[in-house]
Amino acid sequence: MNGYSHPDYAASLAEFGVPRRLPRCGGWVLERSITQSPYRDIMGCYPLFACQDWSVLDMDLDELEGDVVSIVLVADPFGEYDQPILRKCFPDLAVPFKEHMVIDLTRSPASYVNAEHQRKAHRALERVTVERCEEPAFFAEEWNHLYANLIRRHNIRGLTAFSATSFRGQLAVPGLVMFRATNHTEETVGMTLWYVDRGVAYYHLGAYSDAGYKLEASFALFWQAINYFSNQGLKWMNLGASAGLSGDGPDDGLGRFKRGWSTGTRTAYLCGRIFDQLKYSEILRTRKIGATDYFPAYREGEFV
Repeated sequence: MNGYSHPDYAASLAEFGVPRRLPRCGGWVLERSITQSPYRDIMGCYPLFACQDWSVLDMDLDELEGDVVSIVLVADPFGEYDQPILRKCFPDLAVPFKEHMVIDLTRSPASYVNAEHQRKAHRALERVTVERCEEPAFFAEEWNHLYANLIRRHNIRGLTAFSATSFRGQLAVPGLVMFRATNHTEETVGMTLWYVDRGVAYYHLGAYSDAGYKLEASFALFWQAINYFSNQGLKWMNLGASAGLSGDGPDDGLGRFKRGWSTGTRTAYLCGRIFDQLKYSEILRTRKIGATDYFPAYREGEFV
């Protein structure tokens, strides 16, 4: 186990819930208290739930009956499951959520990377130097500084406004690969984090200084990451999806950026299950919550 399926990754998110292992499938989730209620529920770790054996996940979930009110998670698009498995595990909700941009690493980057992306990458590589960091934890302070800039630029709040403590844990998770871009004065101007697990490199996060944006360091970092993982015998890269709950709108620069590198997409499914309908209904009734597509309904707006 590495990356999102490793217990250390769940531990790094302990600010948002108590890590709980699902023993048969080998996955990890976060157990949370439900505010204004004596009950608890479960969410998958951000951004994806990954496990070793999807075929027995239903048995782990069955054992949660009577213990928690509900569970919600986003299934790893590279998980070994099919629609019948998802419907069996999550009878209340199993719907397409987002399309993740992916790269088939058996192909040459020159054959699929957008021409403009290639041009910007080669130009950026004339102005920055990209290296893979052998000891990511050594660069924790620089990473936190860059991520603070990302939070300011995009007004990030809630779960993804990770603390320094959370990042200290994330940088120590087995399978993490960090790339760092520096300018001509050896100042760090951009970094990307990836988790490698089961033959897939998952793009986790990226952050840049103001100078890094001007130097287009992101193009250099992604180009070098693709070449690195291509030479590591991996089969796929998962670049993730567009920003926000809907994403892929006319102003979705992140989506356009990711599409320019990808060879295709894979669907990530939003999955949910109510374990105790009486308690679930009680919470909605107490809070006077009406009809909504959000799941679980009593958590709507929590991470906005």
